[in-house]
Amino acid sequence: MQVKISAAVTMITKFIQARLVPMLVGSPGCGKSQIVHQIAETYNLKVIDLRLSQCDPCDLMGFPSIGKKASYVPMDTFPVEGDAIPEGYAGWMLFLDEFNGAALAVQKAAYKLVLDRMVGSHHLHKNVAIVCAGNLETDNAAVEPMSTALQSRLVHLELVVDAREWTDWATSHNIDHRITSYINFKPGNLYSFKADHTDNTYASPRTWEFANKVLQVAEEGSPEFLPMLAGTLSEGIAREFIGFCKIYKDLPSIEQIITKPETIKVPEEPSILFALTGSISHNAKQENFDQLMKYVARLPIEFQVVCLRETVRRNKTMTAHPAVQKWIIGSAAQLF
Repeated sequence: MQVKISAAVTMITKFIQARLVPMLVGSPGCGKSQIVHQIAETYNLKVIDLRLSQCDPCDLMGFPSIGKKASYVPMDTFPVEGDAIPEGYAGWMLFLDEFNGAALAVQKAAYKLVLDRMVGSHHLHKNVAIVCAGNLETDNAAVEPMSTALQSRLVHLELVVDAREWTDWATSHNIDHRITSYINFKPGNLYSFKADHTDNTYASPRTWEFANKVLQVAEEGSPEFLPMLAGTLSEGIAREFIGFCKIYKDLPSIEQIITKPETIKVPEEPSILFALTGSISHNAKQENFDQLMKYVARLPIEFQVVCLRETVRRNKTMTAHPAVQKWIIGSAAQLF
């Protein structure tokens, strides 16, 4: 069943609590790894990131050892009974990534690990959570067929990308406001992946994070700006995003809005309004927001919502600002 990121986080957490092993699949770059790391951070678990596509069966079963009797010695990858929990952690998150990209022999070796929580004859530590992840078979992403025996040992979720959820996450993680404004304007360009695409790359939650890093080191208008973004997002979307960024040069400045919030012209073009709300939310502070709010109140109601939602996502303390509270009480629109 297809689920959004927020639902996936909740469901995977409950599966772990039920001592079940979730298998999260989705197209490349849609945020699967991020979900696992988010859950691990929430519950203070040390992440063990194991790429099954790079493993040998011995990595999962243990290495043969001969003493009085032959046995399998588990790799130190896996915390087993008797191991000490790392200082500062409550346990481990065993992340079996690229699970369905593993060779069939490796998948068979994983049967005991995911169902019985054992490596050879050794039981995993009770404080180990297990999550598997992989790509979709339809995405040309080097996926191997999964046997029905393995399918029944896992519980399955398919992740889909949602632009609003991503922009909520992005604004709370200091992603450049030009990016969040652009995705609000063109939500379909958050994720442009097609299995038969001919570009070297594509836009995705992962590559938009890359683009955010590019914006920190490459100056807009410089010769390298387009090639660097094109190599991150694809040329078409990079050119469109750069065109969107140029809109900012024609926006009223924050200083002008603060000085004359009731007389500065309100634009009508949606692309300009999205850029404007991003600029306002990026520059909003406790000391200037009374003035900014006078201007925001003149925007179409849907852009007021966009602006205030992004403002409080970027700075949670703004939720308590009197102007925000007054807007919430007086508006029929939903902020969160």
